Amino acid sequence: MYRLALRITLSSQEAEDVVQDVMIKIWQRRDSLGEVDNLEAYALRMVRNLALDRSRMHVNQTEELTDETPTAHLHSPSPEAVLEHDERISTIRTAMERLPEKQRSCMQLRDFEGKTYREIADVMQISEEQVKVSIFRARQQIRQMLTGTGK
Repeated sequence: MYRLALRITLSSQEAEDVVQDVMIKIWQRRDSLGEVDNLEAYALRMVRNLALDRSRMHVNQTEELTDETPTAHLHSPSPEAVLEHDERISTIRTAMERLPEKQRSCMQLRDFEGKTYREIADVMQISEEQVKVSIFRARQQIRQMLTGTGK
């Protein structure tokens, strides 16, 4: 839940607040949770909706996720390699931000969270086919943006 909120809000404090608010709402509704088919999808849908609402309220927010430079190597990466890595991350982040919200959310849930198409469909409240199409289009648009053939 936290990772999804963080990817949407781009703020660790805001993501923590979103998760806490969702946990409170789930606790308050604990008596009716027996009616929920998939509790994980239900919780992720709540996180997504609340995080999107909060992000829209904070349009001018400028905080970003911090990048970790590749330091797991036996040798220190060259400054050029670090710069290239940082530029690539920045380009991908910019491309992701340009995607329509539905495509971005589907792609994040699939590629970063490892959710199945069915789980994504439950969270997004759309069909599995719509999930597949959204992910395909998102990847296609990012590929075009990265190769310079897109917007």
